[in-house]
Amino acid sequence: MASESSFDVVSEFDRQELVNAIDIARREISNRYDLKNSKSTIELQDAEVVIQSQDDYTLKSVIDILESKVIKRGLSIKIFEKQKVESAAGSTVRQSLKLRKSLTTDQCRELNKRVREQFKKVKTQIQGDSLRVTDKSRDTLQEVIAYLRSLDFEAPLQFTNYR
Repeated sequence: MASESSFDVVSEFDRQELVNAIDIARREISNRYDLKNSKSTIELQDAEVVIQSQDDYTLKSVIDILESKVIKRGLSIKIFEKQKVESAAGSTVRQSLKLRKSLTTDQCRELNKRVREQFKKVKTQIQGDSLRVTDKSRDTLQEVIAYLRSLDFEAPLQFTNYR
């Protein structure tokens, strides 16, 4: 077993980087002339980011600003799962962006299936909210990582514990 190499496929993000991106977005919203008096707010809660604004157009602008700041901080915008726009108090609109914190069991199964179809000899194992990929050849593992990066998967993927 010592001669085999492995890595884990996970979906995580640095919460502090998200906090920093939200702070920068708030500052830009308060300084921009077109958004200065729009009553736009961005609130980070445990499992979601709530954005409130005066109308749909400014809400979309605020979300675009937040997404650009998130990308600049090195995070993927796939961590956001956009919910439906809803009416809020005082003729404003609100939208929740749920945070994807880890891979679900169904997502692990989907990744497992795709890796097994593409690479027949690789061993995969679902471990809670991660997928462990094992093989004797490190080159094959690098090919698996390249393949998984090329997928347009619904959650952001990171590769940890490469041994």
